[in-house]
Amino acid sequence: MTKVLITGVTGNVGMEVIKSLNKLSHQLDLYAGVSDLLKDQQLTGNKIKLIQFDFANTESYYSALNNIDILFLLRPPRIAEVKKYFKPLIEIAKQNHVKHIVFLSVQGVENSKIIPHHKIEKLIVESKIPYTFLRPAYFMQNFTTILRNDLVVKQKIFLPAGNAKFTLIDVRDIGAVTACILTNTSQHINNSYELTSKDKLTFKEMANKLSSGLGKNIHFESPNLIDFYLTKRKEKIPLMFILVMIMLHYFPRFQKEPKITQWTEEILGRPSISFDQFIIDNKNLLG
Repeated sequence: MTKVLITGVTGNVGMEVIKSLNKLSHQLDLYAGVSDLLKDQQLTGNKIKLIQFDFANTESYYSALNNIDILFLLRPPRIAEVKKYFKPLIEIAKQNHVKHIVFLSVQGVENSKIIPHHKIEKLIVESKIPYTFLRPAYFMQNFTTILRNDLVVKQKIFLPAGNAKFTLIDVRDIGAVTACILTNTSQHINNSYELTSKDKLTFKEMANKLSSGLGKNIHFESPNLIDFYLTKRKEKIPLMFILVMIMLHYFPRFQKEPKITQWTEEILGRPSISFDQFIIDNKNLLG
């Protein structure tokens, strides 16, 4: 039986991967890599076993990757040192004869050499381990997580994004695509897929859709970098997270507009989830 290790299961994407796998009929032997076996024992349901794995503890890589055939690799936001953590992980995966790595990257990674995902992709390619790179667009679920406080408490989106357009993807679709690929890796060897919905919007347009869907006025404000930094520091947001927010929202203003792709719908065999549908489905969280 093919043994699969899924990392990042405590986050939005990891949980959606597990939910999607639980809906499919397959012959995979599934393991969820978690740092705290006791704390996370109820996390994944009966179909998926837990195994000790901690990105911050490279010693845990050896036992976790033992006899693993397929690795679903997701970079936790707090882990950015590629050479320290991901280089040994890929090396140990190769030593343990991992047959395929499915890596959650980002759209446009090939043009963004400064982000960790670019370096991780390069390590995987150089390892000669067969791979599939998933490159999703901007997560719709950012509105129910990192942007939720401003949205709910202040009824505004406060980001230095200007008039840049962003392609969007619902994390549920990422989970579903990942599950499809994990259950049929032979059809996706050494392929890269940019995953988007059919939505490409500025944050002002997103604010308008949120206003309409939630029945209240959501205002978009695009501050300069100094104002954004000072505001977020007053909110006691960690410095590294502020820098990530700037990289995610400010830099696209000076980059080529991202493309809408068909990969999500082609792989799933159904329409992708729209931003309007996301708002309807998450009204309680967004309200």
